[in-house]
Amino acid sequence: MWNEPTQEQLAKISRLYETEDVPLREKPIYLHFFIGGCDWFVSEYDGEDLFFGYAILNNDVEMGEWGYISFEELKAIRIPPGFEIDCEVFDPPGKASEFDKIRTL
Repeated sequence: MWNEPTQEQLAKISRLYETEDVPLREKPIYLHFFIGGCDWFVSEYDGEDLFFGYAILNNDVEMGEWGYISFEELKAIRIPPGFEIDCEVFDPPGKASEFDKIRTL
């Protein structure tokens, strides 16, 4: 994984279920993992492996959805001849409604 988030960056992410009462459009987005036409926007983290966030696969924005994402599985993705997932960190985090790709309705 390119630009893998540090433990310090991961520690700043809301814990799982900490924002469950926050409307989807207001959810904080701390990380954006991406490769090709795939995007994963992270809002919560269990501190070990599991993220909660918004995923878009194969540029299919209409079918994007909120759900759980494995950090280990993201790190394991490799596309020949050697492409890996990249990551950008938002500090401070943005609101889900600020990202065009995230459908919050």
